[in-house]
Amino acid sequence: MPEMLPKYVKLGYQYLVDHILTFLFIPIMAAVSIQILKLGPEEILTIWNSLHFDFVQILCSSFLVTLIATVYFMSKPRSIYLVDYACYKPPITSRVPFWTFMEHSRLILKDNPKSVEFQMRILERSGLGEETSLPPAIHYIPPNPTMEAARGEAEAVIFSAIDTLMQKTSIEPKDIDILIVNCSLFSPTPSLSAMVVNKYKLRSNIKSFNLSGMGCSAGLISIDLARDLLQVHPNSNALVVSTEIITPNYYQGSERAMLLPNCLFRMGGAAILLSNKRGDRNRAKYKLVHVVRTHKGADDKAYKCVYEQEDPQGKVGINLSKDLMIIAGEALKSNITTIGPLVLPASEQLLFLFILIGRKIFNPKWKPYIPDFKQAFEHFCIHSGGRAVIDELQKNLQLSAEHVEASRMTLHRFGNTSSSSLWYELSYIEAKGRMKKGDRIWQIAFGSGFKCNSAVWKCNRRINTPNIGPWQDCIDRYPVHIPEIVKL
Repeated sequence: MPEMLPKYVKLGYQYLVDHILTFLFIPIMAAVSIQILKLGPEEILTIWNSLHFDFVQILCSSFLVTLIATVYFMSKPRSIYLVDYACYKPPITSRVPFWTFMEHSRLILKDNPKSVEFQMRILERSGLGEETSLPPAIHYIPPNPTMEAARGEAEAVIFSAIDTLMQKTSIEPKDIDILIVNCSLFSPTPSLSAMVVNKYKLRSNIKSFNLSGMGCSAGLISIDLARDLLQVHPNSNALVVSTEIITPNYYQGSERAMLLPNCLFRMGGAAILLSNKRGDRNRAKYKLVHVVRTHKGADDKAYKCVYEQEDPQGKVGINLSKDLMIIAGEALKSNITTIGPLVLPASEQLLFLFILIGRKIFNPKWKPYIPDFKQAFEHFCIHSGGRAVIDELQKNLQLSAEHVEASRMTLHRFGNTSSSSLWYELSYIEAKGRMKKGDRIWQIAFGSGFKCNSAVWKCNRRINTPNIGPWQDCIDRYPVHIPEIVKL
């Protein structure tokens, strides 16, 4: 029983602080009510008659209240709604089971068996399953990463996601006012956003943007950009497309730090429809509450921890630094320091402040207090960049296995799909029937530069279990047990 006491003491403290206004308001109202009841009818009438209001005072007061209300509502930010979204589902023919991946590696790197063995060890511990997908050009031996093949992958992923989104929302191309496409490593001319405009014959006055080189967190940067644009363009729809094109970025060299992305990154993409229209308030799935962005690029180590470069043989690839997890942890701390005051209840903020002051004044060896973000959110969508990323965030945020289930299962089923992974995770939660009206969702993503970005959403209505989507044919099999090591 004694060991349970701190838990109940903390629960009591949290309830008291979070409802402090209620506890103060009730006694005051009770005291006022008792005093009024003690007064007789004549005394109440006398007090009422002593309150003298003339017509001019009433008119001026009404004008002042109207003016203040008008200024308040005009300066209030527009509400941004996520009407719906769609994720690309690769065809079965694109799947790369472990044995296929390793056989291709042996043939491509036949002169470097140590690199093949290294990739096998990474794959064994990666957390990926047997159904992840790579584009057709990577299935060739050797891979055939031509510009035409890369465009073909982009068209297949992006057009499929947008077509599904239009089917789900019944939106017409002419109704799209803003278009944002993010893809880090493939940036052709004309741009991918121009490719979408051409395919769907979007309006000539559309505001289109193409973001490149911003890593796996670019999806939330796109959401932030869309939010800012929707604040200044009333009655508008914004289409956001997040993807990563794998075809031109498959590394065929032997540098270990550059072979890692081959083992983790897979095909994927998502299309998201945002709106600031009042008419979409009732049908929209989610409402955007906050976007918080943290950039650590001023630090040289952070800037170079995810770096595209050539190896000594002139082959281009992405170099993932061994300091990546340490840098990601620092970026996360900066991000939650900003987002904490926006989302955490008063009880958690006070505890954090007390411990911080105590460490500064009394004893710096006191263990830092990690706020309980489970009190602020019902669901967590952590970028499925790899098993180590999910493990680190689960540990730092003290999350349960269920809180990170969507991230682990997305990594297992689809691999690291870069900026679109957050939407596969949200789709997993919906497919499991766990999303309820009023639930709060925290999306966290990391990206090159180095960046940590967060978005907070609130479920706007009852979410029915979707009958279409990337999890449609496999959700009943999940969650699955993912062993620490899969022996190949």
